[in-house]
Amino acid sequence: MVKKYDFLVVGGGIAGISFALKAVKHGSVALLCKSTLEESNTSYAQGGIATVMYPPDNIDKHIEDTLIAGDGHCSLEAVEQVVGKARQEIDQLLNWGVDFDREENSDRFDLHKEGGHSEFRILHHKDNTGFEIQKSLNEKVRNHPGIDVFEHFFAIEILTQHHMGEIVTRQTPFIECYGVYALDQKSNHILTFLSKVTVLATGGIGSVYLASTNPPIATGDGIAMVHRARGIILDMEFVQFHPTALYTPNTERPVFLITEAIRGYGAVLRDRKGREFMQKYDERGSLAPRDIVARAIDNEMKIYGDDFEYLDVTHKNPDETKEHFPMIYEKCLEYGIDITKDYIPIRPTQHYICGGIAVDLNGEASIQRLYAIGECSRTGLHGANRLASNSLIEAIVYAEAAVNHAAKRINDLQFNEDIPAWDDEGTSLTEEMVLIVQSFREVEQIMSTYVGIVRSNLRLQRAMSRLEILYRETESLFQRSVVSREICELRNVISVAYLIIKQAIARKESRGLHYTVDFPRKMD
Repeated sequence: MVKKYDFLVVGGGIAGISFALKAVKHGSVALLCKSTLEESNTSYAQGGIATVMYPPDNIDKHIEDTLIAGDGHCSLEAVEQVVGKARQEIDQLLNWGVDFDREENSDRFDLHKEGGHSEFRILHHKDNTGFEIQKSLNEKVRNHPGIDVFEHFFAIEILTQHHMGEIVTRQTPFIECYGVYALDQKSNHILTFLSKVTVLATGGIGSVYLASTNPPIATGDGIAMVHRARGIILDMEFVQFHPTALYTPNTERPVFLITEAIRGYGAVLRDRKGREFMQKYDERGSLAPRDIVARAIDNEMKIYGDDFEYLDVTHKNPDETKEHFPMIYEKCLEYGIDITKDYIPIRPTQHYICGGIAVDLNGEASIQRLYAIGECSRTGLHGANRLASNSLIEAIVYAEAAVNHAAKRINDLQFNEDIPAWDDEGTSLTEEMVLIVQSFREVEQIMSTYVGIVRSNLRLQRAMSRLEILYRETESLFQRSVVSREICELRNVISVAYLIIKQAIARKESRGLHYTVDFPRKMD
């Protein structure tokens, strides 16, 4: 079956839905979501969304903070674009019904301050900002008559000249995207979605690691599809580990995040003996940028053989703490921890990928007619380390940029009717689900063991050797199997893991989130 839309959006978080809502006035829109709209990385974002609101803050300060956190690897043009256009996109979210907290008896927004920020500029809704944004956007997109939402549709491949029998390499000029093949998970049929413009908003890569704050759907699908289609992928070595995820004896998925805003509120990091330690690593103490804090905690754990360290908010007003962080308070109570009286056990956990599909200031990838926005993209905003709460605003600013660019040429583009239907001749249903599950676990183990916060050439080479075996086994199984979401996700996490390792090996320095003992750098 073939479906045709002017705009095809893959992914249902803030990036994908924002694009769909903005693009629908220019043409027909389909939005594909491999689970439901409620299950996205956006929903799990606690802290907030960074925007300059009131003096003494200003745009120059936000730009400088972003550049410092990015450790000399940001694109200045991308930073200026996002920071400069952030306020107008906040107004758009407000118009869509998003509710941000305000100061008591005032119209002024209540702003948080987070690590790496020089001013209070984080808009938030309690400690579940992402959930509030997702809820409002879901209501808008579900009720829009011009947008067709396809839940439980898994994008398998983006369509290019390759699918018409042409040989496509990374040197092929003008690779074009004509849509996607997508698996209807309810009927197990594979549909062809043809589009004039395709937008990937597929989120993060957390499932590549054993423990992550991302939901299990974060398998790097968009990045992997573009890599297979010979598109450009950059900066995958910059994997962000959030410093403060809740430590529990049995790892949950996703791991529960203790938002950075709680440190802006006044919480301090302590070791297992109750001693503050961040001053040893950075003069900003517990409010240093994430890469520095995560490495410091990791170092403390290794020095003393600890499984976790502590976050202490017991010195703050208990009623205020419960008012500002109700979700964290309730979650910790489930484990017998009253955060107004007890230290919170924390440890760093994979949280975000700063690299991804390389895009320009319009959000367009190296493949023509293809855009990437949100966490799956590499805009250059984050550089070597994302500044806290810059990701949600990046997603919606680039959604606006991509719509503006695509809308100008949508009427000049045509559907490619020569794309053949999916060919599964010679394949059979695999009875070897245990192989897929075991291979998935091996990828998680390899990445968590060898490609974590601190790396070395030896660890990276060992990870690559192990991964190559899994790649060969999985490709062989894929070629002879009927397509399933499980085997596609396994292929994708292997591709993503390969890109992280390969680009980490290529970087002969410690910078930002990539820290290697072979090219040490003072933790400053």
